[in-house]
Amino acid sequence: MLKIASPDLPHKTEVGGVVVGVGSEAEVRRAYAQMLDRVATNAPNATIDGVIVAPMAKGVAELILGSRIDPVFGPVVMVGLGGIFAESLQDSAVQMAPVSETQAMAMLKSLRAFAVLDGARGRPRADLDAAARAVAALSRFAAAHTDTIAEIDVNPLLLRAKGEGAVALDALLIPHGEGPSQDRH
Repeated sequence: MLKIASPDLPHKTEVGGVVVGVGSEAEVRRAYAQMLDRVATNAPNATIDGVIVAPMAKGVAELILGSRIDPVFGPVVMVGLGGIFAESLQDSAVQMAPVSETQAMAMLKSLRAFAVLDGARGRPRADLDAAARAVAALSRFAAAHTDTIAEIDVNPLLLRAKGEGAVALDALLIPHGEGPSQDRH
């Protein structure tokens, strides 16, 4: 897969900055050139640091994890179905940070999409323990860094089959006082 590297593009897919399923050197070269053209057209003022070429990761499901500083409650952590569905499905759970792994598991079980994660209709069951560990770890990190980090977005967190773990495929950290045009990856 190829992914555009730019501090100005937190949502890479929206500008054509992600290509998956490339197999040969020729396909990588062609996809690279086409992606740079699309990004230049869709985001002409974006600073482009390069292109990340990485092996394609496969899993059972994707989650989005996030944290932010709520003006009333302080640091909060969020989890929901991830990838391209994160914003469209509006299925998430939010808690004050930090949370334990038990609380994180309860957050996961509260999702309307939980059945998808739990092996609905013969699908493999996702590694929910790894997901709960990731939510709890993010919440601890967010709570410990409230003075420097305003928001964290992990999307997607790829869940592998039960017992096989999880891996963050993309993350965005926003320091206090920095807006979207100054986001750091």
